[in-house]
Amino acid sequence: MIRNTTAMLAALLWTAAASAQTPALAAMSAPWAQAMCAAWNAEPTLTTKLVESGWIKNDAGRGFKAMQIYRSDCAGSERIEMRIALKDDKAQCVYAGAPTTKTLERGADYLMWADTPRWREMGAGEYGPMKAMMFGRLNFDGPRMEAMGNMVPFESFLLLVGKVPGEWSGCP
Repeated sequence: MIRNTTAMLAALLWTAAASAQTPALAAMSAPWAQAMCAAWNAEPTLTTKLVESGWIKNDAGRGFKAMQIYRSDCAGSERIEMRIALKDDKAQCVYAGAPTTKTLERGADYLMWADTPRWREMGAGEYGPMKAMMFGRLNFDGPRMEAMGNMVPFESFLLLVGKVPGEWSGCP
C-alpha cells in the first residue's frame, strides 16, 4: 500500500513538474486559437448575447461566421480563424486554427488585426473595442454596424485575448 501511494505521489509530482515546464503557446498561433475557442464556449456573454441579438444568424447562408485575427507586427505570420455557429441554441466556436475560409464574406465575417502591444492592452481591459477602433489601435474589416450593436460581446471577445495564456514575446 505504501509503495502504491508513494508511486502515485511521485507520478503526480512528475506530472505537475512537467506541466510547469511546458512552454506557453505562441499567442495567435493555431494551437492558441484552439484555446481561444474553448474560452469562447465558456463565456456566457458570447454564447448567449450573440444569439439574442441575432448576430449569429448573419452567416451568409453557410451555417457559421468566420473571424480571422492576426498580429500585424509579426511579418509573415499567419492569420488564425475561429468559426462561430449556432449549436444547442448558443453561439459556439466550432473550429479554431489555421484559416480554412478562403474568402471572407464582408457582410458577415470579421477580420481584425493589431500590433502585439495593442492586443495585450485590449486583452488586459485597458480600453474597449470602441476606443480601439476610433484611435486605430484595432483594425477591423467586416459588418461595422453589426459590431457596433454588439459592443458588450465584442469587448468580451477582446478580453479573452488576455485570459488565454500565450507567449507574446516572439511571433508565431
